[in-house]
Amino acid sequence: MPIYEYRCSSCGLKKDVMQKISDEPLSVCPACSEPTFGKQMSAAGFQLKGSGWYATDFKGSGSKPECKSEPSGNCASSCAGGNA
Repeated sequence: MPIYEYRCSSCGLKKDVMQKISDEPLSVCPACSEPTFGKQMSAAGFQLKGSGWYATDFKGSGSKPECKSEPSGNCASSCAGGNA
C-alpha cells in the first residue's frame, strides 16, 4: 500500500497515511477537525538504477544507427528499423 503525505492548511499538521489506491482521499484534519486536510506532492519512494533499457537504448544523441549490411544502401530487408 502506498504512503501519502497530507497537510492541513488551517493548523499546519503534516501526517503520512498508508492508504489503498482505491481509498477516498482524506479531507478532515484529525487535529483541528477542519475540512482543509489535503494530499501533498512528493517524490517517489524508489529510484531506477543500473544499466537498464533507457541508459542503453534511448539516452544517445537521437540519431539512428547507419545500416552497413547492404552496399546499395537499401537495408529495408536486413535492418529492423528499415522502411520499405
